[in-house]
Amino acid sequence: MTTPASPTPDLPALTPELRRRHDLLLAGLDLLDQAIAVFDTTPKLVTWNKAMVRLLDFPESMMRVGTPFEDFARFNAERGEYGPGDIDTLVRERVAAARSFQPHYAERARPNGRLLAIRGVPIPNLGFVSLWTDITEQRRYEAVIEQQNAQLEERVRERTAELEAANARLGQANIEIDDIAAALRRSENRLQLIIDSIPALVAYVGRDDIYRFANKGYADWFGFAKDEIVGRSILDVFGPDSYAQILPHLERARAGERVSYEYARHLTDGRTVHARSVVVPETDGTGRTVGFFVMSIDITEQKASQAALIQAQKMEAVGQLTGGLAHDFNNLLTIIIGNLSTLQSRIGGGSGAEFVTPSLQAARRGAELIRRLLTFSRRQSLEPTAVEVSALVHNMTHLLVRTLGETIRVRLRLPSNPLYALVDPHQLENAILNLAINARDAMPEGGELTITVKARSLEAKVAAVGELAPGNYVQIDVSDTGTGIDAALLQRVFEPFFTTKPFGSGSGLGLSMVYGFVRQSGGNIRIRSTPGEGTHVRFVLPTTDAPQAMAQAPAAAAQPQPVLDGPVLLVEDEPEVRKVVRMQLTACGYPVIEASNGVEALQLLENVDDIALLVSDTVMPGGIGGRELAARARLLRPTLPILLVTGYASESAATGTPTADVPTLRKPFDQATLQACLANLLAPPIPETGPR
Repeated sequence: MTTPASPTPDLPALTPELRRRHDLLLAGLDLLDQAIAVFDTTPKLVTWNKAMVRLLDFPESMMRVGTPFEDFARFNAERGEYGPGDIDTLVRERVAAARSFQPHYAERARPNGRLLAIRGVPIPNLGFVSLWTDITEQRRYEAVIEQQNAQLEERVRERTAELEAANARLGQANIEIDDIAAALRRSENRLQLIIDSIPALVAYVGRDDIYRFANKGYADWFGFAKDEIVGRSILDVFGPDSYAQILPHLERARAGERVSYEYARHLTDGRTVHARSVVVPETDGTGRTVGFFVMSIDITEQKASQAALIQAQKMEAVGQLTGGLAHDFNNLLTIIIGNLSTLQSRIGGGSGAEFVTPSLQAARRGAELIRRLLTFSRRQSLEPTAVEVSALVHNMTHLLVRTLGETIRVRLRLPSNPLYALVDPHQLENAILNLAINARDAMPEGGELTITVKARSLEAKVAAVGELAPGNYVQIDVSDTGTGIDAALLQRVFEPFFTTKPFGSGSGLGLSMVYGFVRQSGGNIRIRSTPGEGTHVRFVLPTTDAPQAMAQAPAAAAQPQPVLDGPVLLVEDEPEVRKVVRMQLTACGYPVIEASNGVEALQLLENVDDIALLVSDTVMPGGIGGRELAARARLLRPTLPILLVTGYASESAATGTPTADVPTLRKPFDQATLQACLANLLAPPIPETGPR
């Protein structure tokens, strides 16, 4: 610590222990990489460390107790530190900011090209602390030393005159010594307050691994009071597990090496915290290590953010894989279901029916499995509406009671006011039911399932951790008193096909489907579990306004199958899928002409005048996809009915811009589904009889 020269002789009233502690604090602060300066309420400079002179290029003549903050600001303004502008205005602005005594943070580019991060921390009723965090180049000390030599000679002459006059003031020496001792005590208290206020964990440990000093932040991080940590050993403070992690680094520090490392501690509440430490050995004149200066930073939040990013990337990669696989499987299932449906209609209940029916059921179960995969990968089409969540959960009570059985008690905690979420109601019911079934399987001997619904407002900082936008959400908690999940397995529960149930007891898609649905709906989900105590699943969904009441339209009369005055143009790049769809269209009574890609289809549209309906796959090779083909067909024939067919589950998978009146039929489908879709597409519009 740089301090002004004392005008008095040695201080016999200052005990060796007090002096040693004072010097120790000064030495430790000077070892920090940050520059520190303390100003009183005037504001004037009280104390500072060596890094301030090294970092900010202030002349030694200014670095003295009592220098006004305004002098530093004016010095910086005149040398261009604050950029262009009126010098007096720049100085007044910074002096006014300093006198406000408010915590602040700023970054400033110096004319020499270095960037300084500046933080101000107020000290209640005393002043404020300024901290600068960068280290600049070595000052050119030669010129400064030459200037100081001249100043020193002048000061020696002045000092000689002062000493001659000091003999007349010997009677006041004892009073002055007492005043200086009191000032030193106040300075020590201020230094202690400064060290306790900085955002770092600072300590000093002797060679015998016993703590000689620790600031408040260091003691708090280890769960001790500040006075309790001094005199304890490192092993006692860290515990055996954490001590084993840092022991190799301490051995290197004992050998005189400056070391940096990270370590983790497990708290009694089950949480794990992480820190990054720098240990600087202190040596005596012979080079022997006599102790260590320690500075640590809590990096728990940084570690958590890194882990969350890795998990999100992992889940996104799995989602992309499942989305691509689902497209291919949908094409295969279209072929299987189409052929089996045709075979079933031909043989009826005759020979072989006992083989066709279970095969068709298995294929449809496969389609349901693909739908769950698409829900996990967040590529399943949703139909979000304004849903009153409390009413939905309450209406599910009877279903849950029947599903869970008599040994499990269902408790609902619902708000008195309605809460509306923008969500697909059927998917929300499936998600809650999946969580309830998982809870049932975790409570084979019975237990309690609690579902809680409440409003939740997320501020920007909390929302960023959950990868959400700040705002209002509906929070749904599903908790049970079951067996719980081991910590090693907890981070994998949202992965598809991963299950903690016995083999054959589950597909492993329940939680992954819930995860995909919640994320696709604009929310997020978290799960906590303790073996033997149960599992708690919490997810949030974005809120919306209550829906406005709408008049119910009269039910439309059933429409007969429309008759076309021309052929259907069927466009599909997969030959077997094209064969199945052609067979289904023919069975509906429509003549069919075929094209294997968009280029062939466009040529047919340009040359065949009586095409009455276009049925096209969405994604095809050849440069023209289904959406572009539909757009070009509308330019040629504005009234041509068009139906798109896709094996993907999201509109984003299709190229081109969707057209409002072009419906999309998802694969796989059977003849009845195709026939109903065409009936709706080709039905004449119902005339409006009144205002909407």
